[in-house]
Amino acid sequence: MFLQPKQTKYKKIRKGKLSKLEFKSNTLKFGTIGLKSAESGTISARQIESARQAINRKIKRKGRIWIKIFPHLPITKKPTEVRMGKGKGPVAYWATKVKKGTVLFEMCGVSTNEAIKAFKTGGAKLPVKTIIFN
Repeated sequence: MFLQPKQTKYKKIRKGKLSKLEFKSNTLKFGTIGLKSAESGTISARQIESARQAINRKIKRKGRIWIKIFPHLPITKKPTEVRMGKGKGPVAYWATKVKKGTVLFEMCGVSTNEAIKAFKTGGAKLPVKTIIFN
């Protein structure tokens, strides 16, 4: 099951602009090793789930993983070959904006080498460049 909010105040919102650097969520809070974004971008709920599954497979479900981002931004899309106008399209998927330096995943309870291998495979599933740090 993909991540998405249980309820929102408004069904559709504007995407807005993406700022460059993150200073609030750039340190580890729970785990001992983490995966951090090296560039800004948008990550969909499917991509987050895909990365989580890849990381879990590599560590064979030992240890603990924290997902530090949540897709709360509804991305709308109009069907193909539809004329201009007639309003905004229906919600296609949920996504989150990620700034450079944001911690995406944290992990503990696994050896450092295993965690690095797992984060490399998980980071390959994401559309932004990532850095592994501790």
